[in-house]
Amino acid sequence: MNPAREVVKDAVIGVGVAKSPETLSVIRSPSCAAAIWPRQQVPEFQTWIDALDPEELPRARMILRPDAVRDAALQICEASRTPAGAERDRLVDDIAALADVFSGVMRAKWLRLRLDVVTTNACWKFHTDAVTARLICTYRGTGTQYGISTDGAEPGRIFTVPAGSPILMRGTLWPEHPKSGLLHRSPPISGTGETRSVLVLDPIDDREDGA
Repeated sequence: MNPAREVVKDAVIGVGVAKSPETLSVIRSPSCAAAIWPRQQVPEFQTWIDALDPEELPRARMILRPDAVRDAALQICEASRTPAGAERDRLVDDIAALADVFSGVMRAKWLRLRLDVVTTNACWKFHTDAVTARLICTYRGTGTQYGISTDGAEPGRIFTVPAGSPILMRGTLWPEHPKSGLLHRSPPISGTGETRSVLVLDPIDDREDGA
C-alpha cells in the first residue's frame, strides 16, 4: 500500500484527498476545508535533501507572478548554495509546478512564496492562517499537522501530512459559513535535532496589498 495514502485514508471529514494536482480544486467544494495530494517522493530525491547541510537548504520570501516562480526558485537555490544537479532541478521544477497549480486553483495574479528552514517550534500552536488559502509542502522533516476543533482548543485527534505531499487549506479570509473548525500547526521539533524544509504559497490579488 502507498504509505502516503495510508496516512491520509482516515482523514477527518472536510479534508479532501486529491488524486492529481489538478484535483486540488476540490478545496472549492462547500464542505471541503482542506485538500491533500498524497504522493511519494522519489527515493533519490529524499535521500539527497535529507543529507543536505541545513545551511544549503533554500530559504527566501518574496512576492512574484506565478510564471516567474521557476526562475526565482533556481536563483534562491543558487543564493543558498544548494548543490546543483538532477535533484536540485527536481526541487525547482516541483516548486514551479505546485505554484502553477495553486495559482490556477486560486485564480491568483500574484503569489507570496516562502521557503523556510525550520529547526525550532515555529508556529507550533494550532491555528488558522489569516489568508484566503495556503498551500504547504514539506520537503524534508515532519509534515504539517492538522485536526478539527469545535471550540478553538487543540484538536483531540491530530493528523500529520506526509513529507512531499502538499496540503491546501482554507484561511480565515475564505468566505465560509459556518467555519469548518480545521486547525493546523508546524510540528513541535525543538530539541530533536530535526531540520524541516518547507514551501508555503499564498495567493495575492494585488502586489501592493501583499507587500
